[in-house]
Amino acid sequence: MTYQEVQDFLFSQLPMYQRQGVSAFKKNLDNIIALCDLLGNPQNKFKSIHIAGTNGKGSTSHMIAAGLQANGYRVGLYTSPHYKDYRERIKINAEFISENEVIEFVKLYKKDFIKIQPSFFEITVAMAFSHFANQKVDIAIIETGLGGRLDSTNIITPILSIITNISLDHQSMLGNTLELIAGEKAGIIKDNIPIVIGEYQEDTNPIFTNKAIAKRSEIYQADQLSTIVRKENGAFHFRLKNDDWSVDFNTSMTNPYQLKNLVTTLFSLWILKDQFDLDTRKIADGLENINRLTYYIGRWMVVQEEPLVIFDSAHNEAGISLLVEELELIKHKTIHIIYGTAADKDLDAILSILPKKAIYYFAKADIPRGMKTEILKSKALNFELYGLEYPSVPAAYRNALSIANRDDIVIVAGSIFVVAEVL
Repeated sequence: MTYQEVQDFLFSQLPMYQRQGVSAFKKNLDNIIALCDLLGNPQNKFKSIHIAGTNGKGSTSHMIAAGLQANGYRVGLYTSPHYKDYRERIKINAEFISENEVIEFVKLYKKDFIKIQPSFFEITVAMAFSHFANQKVDIAIIETGLGGRLDSTNIITPILSIITNISLDHQSMLGNTLELIAGEKAGIIKDNIPIVIGEYQEDTNPIFTNKAIAKRSEIYQADQLSTIVRKENGAFHFRLKNDDWSVDFNTSMTNPYQLKNLVTTLFSLWILKDQFDLDTRKIADGLENINRLTYYIGRWMVVQEEPLVIFDSAHNEAGISLLVEELELIKHKTIHIIYGTAADKDLDAILSILPKKAIYYFAKADIPRGMKTEILKSKALNFELYGLEYPSVPAAYRNALSIANRDDIVIVAGSIFVVAEVL
């Protein structure tokens, strides 16, 4: 099999949530357990950190990886979905799994896949576990794909679990209240394994606290136990409230929502210092060089200054709300928004917070799950959001760039798959 044939097999013959939506969501862990049994349970052969949350888990995963890599550790990183290259999902110190390894993995186990009938996500998770075990990583950071309790990654026994935050997203699968969604995310809390909660939320705190008590796991509310401030010179200072451990650092990740992720990251690294030899100066170096160290892309990614062009994969109510707040802080004349989303997304809450004084360029990402532009435009009109339809995301982007003035903002948002088409 060629690499293209392997990709065709993975993408076309097996369910993939990002393409098909709810139909790809499995209600149990039977398939991933069967796959890992077949592989000799590679997930038990390396240390791991497990990260769940509605928003910020990808950023937090990359930040923690950068801090550990800068301290000399060999770090596996499993994230999803990918932007341009399937292999982005499985990295060790920013190096993608090789095309040949992907080919050999699928060739070796294809008959078993046909028998077990795993999903695209389950195969990819198993491949990541196998790769990290074979490459003998010092630690792997594993990001959940969806939820937590029934997520295919939830067969690992990590040394640390992290839940970044909770907001409404994927309600058709996880529940339509914050409490129900928190209950699904809390499924990653394991017996006697410390759990870090990135953001204290009154509605969800009892869910996490009660689960931690039941599992005899120490629970930490990162934002209640630490602080982060920006100094006069532009650098940041993080410190524990009841400990003398602190980190001074510079970073390009200065957005308000990234500061929340930085608190979660640095608090988690403080916990890890008991198992790893971590130099705070090297952690600072890692945060300053996160893009180079981890291949971090697609989140508040400034690609041009005049006009200011930003790619951001915000896609749910909480993410879009933070994006809008950040845009309001930037001096500008006109905002141009290239926007696309998934067909199964509940859009009313999102559309209600998008800025009305903006020019919209509605486009559909080139995936079956993308919302048709005529439907998106019609829904947007109900919220006084005005713009034109475009046959593709690149076409919408080119048009926005041709219209925008030097003091305007051009932003591409709404979906990872929308951003991927202009990267």
